[in-house]
Parts: sequence; C-alpha cells; structure tokens
Amino acid sequence: MTNKPQTSSRRDFLSLSSNAVGVFLVAETLSNFNYLQASNVDKSGKQSPYGPLKPTKDMNTGLELLSLPAGFKYVTGNWTDEMMSDGRKMPGAHDGMGVIADDNGIVTLCRNHEINGLRPSYAKAARTYDAKAGGGTTNFTFNCNTGKFLTSQASLSGTVRNCAGGVTPWGSWLTCEETLNGPEDESDPKYAESHGWIFEVPADGNGSPEPLKDMGRFVHEAVAVDPATSIVYETEDRSNAGLYRFLPKTKGKLADGGTLQMMKVPEQLDLSKNVKPGVVFENIEWVTIDDPTIPHVAGTTNALGVYSQGRKLGGTNFARLEGIWHYQGSIFFDSTSGGNVSAGQIWEYIPSKNTLRLVFESPDKLVLNMPDNLAISPRGGILICEDCGTTTVKTEAGIERFYPRLQMLSPDGDIFPLGFNNVIINERTMGAKGDFRGSEWTGVNFSPDGQWLFANIQSPGFTAAITGPWSQGFL
Repeated sequence: MTNKPQTSSRRDFLSLSSNAVGVFLVAETLSNFNYLQASNVDKSGKQSPYGPLKPTKDMNTGLELLSLPAGFKYVTGNWTDEMMSDGRKMPGAHDGMGVIADDNGIVTLCRNHEINGLRPSYAKAARTYDAKAGGGTTNFTFNCNTGKFLTSQASLSGTVRNCAGGVTPWGSWLTCEETLNGPEDESDPKYAESHGWIFEVPADGNGSPEPLKDMGRFVHEAVAVDPATSIVYETEDRSNAGLYRFLPKTKGKLADGGTLQMMKVPEQLDLSKNVKPGVVFENIEWVTIDDPTIPHVAGTTNALGVYSQGRKLGGTNFARLEGIWHYQGSIFFDSTSGGNVSAGQIWEYIPSKNTLRLVFESPDKLVLNMPDNLAISPRGGILICEDCGTTTVKTEAGIERFYPRLQMLSPDGDIFPLGFNNVIINERTMGAKGDFRGSEWTGVNFSPDGQWLFANIQSPGFTAAITGPWSQGFL
C-alpha cells in the first residue's frame, strides 16, 4: 500500500498549453510503463501532446457535441431511431463496438446496444434469440477514405444488456450480456430464454442466435482474444468479480465448446485494493469451472454459479472488471471501481510469462474516474472511456463538477483527456433534445489504418468517427 500521492486541481490538470503540440515519439512499449510515475501522478507540470480541448462542431449536425484538441474533427452517425438500411429503426443505448472487416478502407463495425427489460426484438426472427428481449447488435459500414457513414443493419437481437464484447482474429464480434435474467425471474411476463451469455456476430450481419454456453453464464462485460491461441479472456462487471479465460476445443471455432476457467493469483484472494502499482504477481493459476451453464436462482445455492464455483477453488476477486484488450502478447484490462480510492485500476496479464501486474491505479477521481471500455491505439497508447456520470468533487478551488471523459494513458504513465462529452441539444436534432453531458463514452476503437477513432455517446445514442493529427502524440 502506498501513500496517496498529491494531485493538482482539475483546473491545473486541464490547463493544457498548445505549446506542447509537436512531434512526440513514444520511446517505450506498453510493457515498460514508468510505474513510479504512474503511481505518483502529479500533472501540474505536464501538458498533453495534442494541446487543450475546445468545443468542436460535428460535421453532420453542426453542433458542438464533443470537445477535442485543435486540428481534430469528427462526424456523427447511427443516431437512435435513425432509419437503417434494412428499413428498421436504429436501437439506442450504444455501447461496446469494434471493427471486424476492412475492404480497402471501407470498414465494417459491430456495435452493442445495452437495452434492458422486456420488450420486442428489433431484428428479424432468424437473428432473434428471445422474442421478449430488445437488446442486441447492429452492424454498419464506414468509408475511411471519404469520412462517411454508409450502410447499417440489425445483426442480432433478443438479448439483454449487451454491454461490451470484443473482436476476434477471424473477423467477427463477440457480444456479451451483462445480466442473469431468465425465465426463473419473478417478472411477469417472463423472458422466454435464459440470459447471461456470449453470442457471435460475423461481418455479414447474420448474427447467430445460439449462445456460446461453454463460455459461461454470468454478468459479462467484455472479451479479448489471444490470436496465437484463440483463448478468450472474459471480464465480469460486478462489485465482486472474476477474470476468466475460455480454452476452445477448436482454434477459431468457439461453437465447438471448450473449458472455462477463473484466474487464481497465489495467496491473493482479493486484488480490489491495497496493491502497489507496478507490483508483479507470478505463477498465475487458473481454476476450472465445472458447470459454466448453471442456472441462476437468486437466494439459492445456484446464485452467481460461475463466480461462486471459482471462488470456492481460490479464484481471485476484483472490483468490477470491464474493458479488456489484447496488445502485442499482453492482455490489458481495467477494474472500474478498483483501487484505494475506488476510482479504477489498469492491469496487464502476460500469458507467455504467466504474470499479472498493476499497470496504473487512479490516485484521484480528478485524474481518472471509473474506467470502462478501453482500447489500445496502433501507436501504443491506452484509450479509456469513463463511466462516472456527473461527478462533483471538492478541491482547493472549491466544488467542481465534471462529466465522463475519453482519457488517454501514455506508455510513460501520463494520463490526459482526449475528449469531453459536450452534448447539449437545445433544439431537437436527430430526434434528441436535452443535456446529455453525464452520459458515458463507449465502444472506443481505431480503424486498421489508425486514422479514425470510433466512439459512442451512449445517450442520446450516436457514433462519432474522429480523426486528426495522431502523430503529434502517442495515439
């Protein structure tokens, strides 16, 4: 356990000078973080390589929906209730998202829609798992050469709370249900099917309504696939959560089944707090979940069946695991409410070394507050979506309020905001009106050429494609 480092006020933290803009070369890879600096964040003398943020007009609506550094621009599309190419309305609650195909700069993305509750499926019957559930995914295309949104379609529905997921090396999206709803619930009418599964959606938009049950039934968040082995790492979004891995029987074919396991860090039953940034845990173990499909019945021995099985075998507990990403042989994942101030942790697991280390821990909500979806840029920086709502904190300058930020973490352990949610719509536009600044950023990921960054604002629900002078910094 380390002493809480001193931090500057948010005003100082965000007083970024344009004089810092210039050539910025990343000299280290993500496996060589400056842990001393990362654990003693003091940004009073640090400046973002991209310069200060300012309200920036959307090239679609003309509204200043986002604040970005000078030289950056963006276009929005796929707004909630917008008519899609297949004649159906775009669902809302935009969440996890990833590029799953690239045809000479025309990329296909699959996006989750975190819709909860009993409601009709928005997809055709052949792509519907449970007709009484209205969550799912949509696929859309974007032309990176012209900067325009193209087609869109419903690709899977009949699911519940599709929060995040992850891309596969073979060109599909794994969409995860963040729930344990099912026919056993006391709701009336009841869901027709059990929920809490992972489903696979290919680039052609014909999502399979068959759950990948061997991958487990629990409160899923996101996944990352190791391309060398096809092993899938899975996060669990609960206050008490485990990190899991799925060992497929057949490489690249998850539907063939496999084995689900939970991480066990020797002599570490709980890593949610009191961990020194930079510490390395060796000889990581994995305990096998005997029944990954056990029904969830609250208040019984079948409650939280997967997590409970892992814990009984010594599985390690984390605090709300959400974003996860594979990068150069490492698995990076975040704990949304982990750390001594419950503001978030970033972890790195290296399969080849079988080690786990705490890369970064937020010392203060002003620095990083509740990391959710994350991605790693082609140039080696970590992008982090905050899920903190409207946050009010007391500083030396007085009471300050701030909203979810799109953050960037450098290989040197420096953290800066790349974008602010500035969504205030005074006159109804694209079917929306109101103040949405408390809505979270989601679905962050880059195009294969590294020139376009895709991200969502969950409510009112739209996707932004952002481009700019990336080479000036570590993104």
